[in-house]
Amino acid sequence: MYPAFDAIRRRPGRSTLASLGIGLAAALVVLLLALSSGIQTSSTQLAASSGIDLLSASANTSLSSSTFPPILQAHPLSSEIPATDSNVEVASPWLLSDLVFGNASLWAAANSSQNGSAIPSAWALTGSGSVGWIPSDNTGIEVPTLYSGPGFTYPGDPHYANGTYNGPVTGEVVLDQGLASVMHVEVGDLVWASPSSASGPTQVQGWYAQATGFRVVGISGPFWLLPSALLGFFYLSELQTMLGSAHASTDYASLILIHLHDASNPSADAARIAGAFPQLSVFTLQSILGAIQDAVSLYRTFGEIVGAIGLVVAALFTTTVVLMSVDDRSREIALRRAIGHARASVGRMVVEESVLLSLIGLAIGLPLAFLATNALNILLLQRGSGLPTGFSFVSFNLGVIGTGVAIVVAIGLIAGIAPAARAMQLPIAEELRAP
Repeated sequence: MYPAFDAIRRRPGRSTLASLGIGLAAALVVLLLALSSGIQTSSTQLAASSGIDLLSASANTSLSSSTFPPILQAHPLSSEIPATDSNVEVASPWLLSDLVFGNASLWAAANSSQNGSAIPSAWALTGSGSVGWIPSDNTGIEVPTLYSGPGFTYPGDPHYANGTYNGPVTGEVVLDQGLASVMHVEVGDLVWASPSSASGPTQVQGWYAQATGFRVVGISGPFWLLPSALLGFFYLSELQTMLGSAHASTDYASLILIHLHDASNPSADAARIAGAFPQLSVFTLQSILGAIQDAVSLYRTFGEIVGAIGLVVAALFTTTVVLMSVDDRSREIALRRAIGHARASVGRMVVEESVLLSLIGLAIGLPLAFLATNALNILLLQRGSGLPTGFSFVSFNLGVIGTGVAIVVAIGLIAGIAPAARAMQLPIAEELRAP
């Protein structure tokens, strides 16, 4: 390897630029690999620890759908599914919707004038995601941690009243920390919610008149399953009432989350439930992870294309640099041939120079990739919301590093082919006679 070191040492500027180009390309590839690996690994771990063994949606629904058609008669399904399959511990219907929230301060300002002129310019209603569920029917399923307040008071869903929707209205809501902070409310405060909004201050008073009031009974942590920083949690029947689906013939839900006693063969349970309830599509955890993998693979493919372009440019640049090195050392190479060095020995010397440049680039690229992946992870976590502790967008693991090393060595070998062939074909006599 000494001739390779000597060749690089004698041309420090050119060698530094070549190694830096390889290092930047390697850092880009490693960064993209770490990003896709991190998302896939974290998503898999979260899904596996969620307690959700099966997920039911309306029939003919794909996991890639951005919206879920309503599941009818959701409340009865929470008992009918376990009755059909004794391995089902919990079948929890969830209704997902967007709502608009207002607090008591805005209510007071809106009602102190007829045209909303008393509302400060910085005050407004707050849009948020919402979940309607049966709080006591989520055994085994990971739900948001309650940080303050007693939480929901009553088991079951009192207002549903076996389909009559004539039971008592609890008027209770749990807000996540993000929504509670934006609205400046605490446990015990009143908030109002409605699926409609107000286009300006003049309509806020009318909005409150038709909105539904709720008492905040808890402040929860973020909820990774629904990646939104602003979430409100209601009894299923009370959210249905606001959305107009509080009827025994409709009784809408968006999804049914199923936790099994024994999750060793979820496909059998999925088939049993799908056969008994043709109005449902039933997905196993493996199907959910497959959908995650498909989404990650799309971005991974895009990243690989970008990385491949960078690698091709780096390889071409390295080839050019090594070719220039061969031209500069043509007389030295001819002299080596003249004193008995075989063509293969000369070619190996040139390839060694190319590989050494790549390894120097690797020594530059890996630390850059490590710093970049950590910075990117911090940035994404700051911008993300509803993510649990320990979630990471990147994974700088041995597999990622090994792939980066293999790619860089491949660059060195490929970039050295053309220069090595040129060195082996140099005419000895002509080079030695050249001035």
